[in-house]
Amino acid sequence: MAHDAPPEAEGSDAAESGAPAGRQAGARLLDLLNVAAVVVDPEGRIVFWSPQATDTFGYPTQEALGQYAARLLLSEENRDRAVELFAGVMASGQSWAGVFPVRHRDGSTRLVEFRNVRLLDDLGDVYALGIAVDQTALHGVESRLASSEQLVSQAPVGFALLDTELRYRLVNPALERINGLSAADHVGRRPRDIHPPDGAATVESALQHVLTTGTPRVDQHIVTRTRADPDHDHAWSVSYYRIHGPDGEVIGVASSVVDVTERYLAAAEAERARRRLALIADASARIGTTLGVVRTARELAEVAVPLLADVTAVDVLNDVLSCRTPSPHPHGPELFRALAVASAVPTEVTDAADPVGEVSAYGPDRLITQCVRTGQPVLVTHCDDRDLRRISRSPEAADALARAGVHSYLAVPLIARDEVLGAFDLLRAQNPAPFDSDDVLLARELAARAAIAIDNARWHQHVRTAAETLQRSLLPPTSPQRPGLKIASLYRPAQAANEVGGDWYDVIPLTGGKTALVIGDVMGNGIDAAATMGQLRTAARAYAALDLPPEEVLHQLDQLTHDLEHYIATCLYAIFDPRTERCRVANAGHLPPILTRPGHRPGPLDLPTGAPLGVGGVDFDSTTVPLHRGDQLLLYTDGLVETREDPIDERLDLLLDTLATASPPLDATCARLVDTMRRPDDPDDVALLLVEARDGV
Repeated sequence: MAHDAPPEAEGSDAAESGAPAGRQAGARLLDLLNVAAVVVDPEGRIVFWSPQATDTFGYPTQEALGQYAARLLLSEENRDRAVELFAGVMASGQSWAGVFPVRHRDGSTRLVEFRNVRLLDDLGDVYALGIAVDQTALHGVESRLASSEQLVSQAPVGFALLDTELRYRLVNPALERINGLSAADHVGRRPRDIHPPDGAATVESALQHVLTTGTPRVDQHIVTRTRADPDHDHAWSVSYYRIHGPDGEVIGVASSVVDVTERYLAAAEAERARRRLALIADASARIGTTLGVVRTARELAEVAVPLLADVTAVDVLNDVLSCRTPSPHPHGPELFRALAVASAVPTEVTDAADPVGEVSAYGPDRLITQCVRTGQPVLVTHCDDRDLRRISRSPEAADALARAGVHSYLAVPLIARDEVLGAFDLLRAQNPAPFDSDDVLLARELAARAAIAIDNARWHQHVRTAAETLQRSLLPPTSPQRPGLKIASLYRPAQAANEVGGDWYDVIPLTGGKTALVIGDVMGNGIDAAATMGQLRTAARAYAALDLPPEEVLHQLDQLTHDLEHYIATCLYAIFDPRTERCRVANAGHLPPILTRPGHRPGPLDLPTGAPLGVGGVDFDSTTVPLHRGDQLLLYTDGLVETREDPIDERLDLLLDTLATASPPLDATCARLVDTMRRPDDPDDVALLLVEARDGV
């Protein structure tokens, strides 16, 4: 063949001039199809053989050129039909297309899609061009195209293809529904033209990152609104990945969008429930750690911020604190005592609340009054000016609430043993969500736990006050001055104890100017211990009036205590005679007194310990100690020296050191001893009796 270029197909259009360089979509598709081209002359010999023909038929170029196509590619039974079709194309110039079985070089037979056309060169010579595609490959491409189209169009997942300028090129029906725009309204536009500004910025930034780096983003969660539902937030799971052509060229980025709002809401609700359970667990650990009313109220107020409220307050009915039944005031105000206020952040709302400790009167129109009178929660989801005035203590305070942005209010009653004690108030300002029914349930749960603790604390305080009052009433009102003695005393109840103890002391006048000095400690606490202490003190005075020696007095008290069920006491009984300057001392299991002589280091008296009162059937001994002018004798209970942490020897050394550096008067010495030896949280009360011998009878 004397041509440098293949002949031109009859009826074909020349390629457009000025076509852009580079591979176009058609070329990519031909690559996918692996189209083979074969040219034969009028005798049927192969004169052109493309590289794709080698891939399709298996024959290399050197084996194919010059061969009769029918003999090379067709079996005998198919040759006549092929020759007939070839002759028709060459004679009429009409193309033929169809499927024909072809013999592959490996001996197999394959179905090949053919399109045959007649070619005419500039000399008038006629040729035939066969375009061939393996039918299996063609069907594979067709199937992939059809499957891709169906997958995209029928998928419930929103799908889009964007070009390298992030303009929509393809949108499936699911994404049309999600965005509320047709596919035509998408094409050529960017996400910023479709989505709200805040959401579009996030989407485009992520798409650009994937387009630039090639790193996909899978299952990224965003929350935004769309044109299809502009009034509600939706949660979306989005995935972005870069798309490449067959030659590796970047052609754009694809995105898939799934509405996961229900899953998002369920997860959010589960997280909310988890936080609420954690809050209840935290409240169980923090509320009621002590038997203090104010401390318990503060624990309730603080545990609810910031998770449940921005500002909280606890107010109780004033009569409740005194353990009196609240007086009914159906038409009048209720008296509330503010116990605690807490805030998540500094705010003028706390300044507008009732100061802690103050009593305020609120009329029947106030929301807190309605709460305690009905015993039911009061919920205001959205507060207006009128609501704020029914919440706050004054118009000025209402204005402060408004300035702080308070928009929702909740009050729940504090109820214990079917008695309304007060109210737990909650406000929201920074938190934009209003209180709802779930918040009411949580607040009621917290209030119920706190109400029991507050009720226990107020009754404990009431009983403690009664016991302390009883105990103080049984102690000598003053330290009487007796012949030959200077006397000072001090009683200090435990500040952190659950109950008042049974410590006591007494100074009893005896005949002949003598004086009985008594100190004791009933084991146990509360009103029962105080009452037992009163019985022993009264009995000791009665036996002292009989002028019995110390050991006999202890014997009689031991018998009495033995008859008192469940009680044991320690006691030290001493009789000082100013005429002989001697002190006779007997001990029943009590700590020995400390003797201080001028010029000498203080030290404990060496006494027989003796058994505590109440053991029964034991004998007591007495010891006589000289007590001259200037000598001091300290009688004390174990609350002065015993602690849970420190060895008793170290505590006794501290006591002796403190006494050694003490200076008059005796009352100051007693106070200094207690201040030095005691801690604020020591769990026992203490009694001291300090005497100093002086001249005179």
